[in-house]
Formats: sequence, structure tokens, C-alpha cells
Amino acid sequence: MRQENVDLLADHSILLAIPAFLPAVALVGVMLFIAMRDRRAEKREKDGTESAQTDRTEEIP
Repeated sequence: MRQENVDLLADHSILLAIPAFLPAVALVGVMLFIAMRDRRAEKREKDGTESAQTDRTEEIP
């Protein structure tokens, strides 16, 4: 049954949920950024110490 002069309005529940999920998504992004930065720094540190150790052993007769 259809009623006359009834306007159906759009459901904006997703628009209302965005402010709730936005901080969570931002937090995950920051955590991923920090994890990737730490892994790169660890890799650089590991590569730097290995090359420094090989340089020292080559100089010793």
C-alpha cells in the first residue's frame, strides 16, 4: 500500500558513523607508520654494524 504525499528521506547513518571510525582509522595509520619506521631503522642499524665489523676485521693482520 502506497500512501500519497509521502517523501522518503535518505538514511544518513553512514555519514553519522564516520566521526566514530575516523579516529580509529587514524590511530591504525599512525601505528603502521611507526612500525614501518622502526623496522627501517633496525635494518639500517643492522646493516651499519655488520659493515663496521667487517671493516675492522679486514684492518687487523
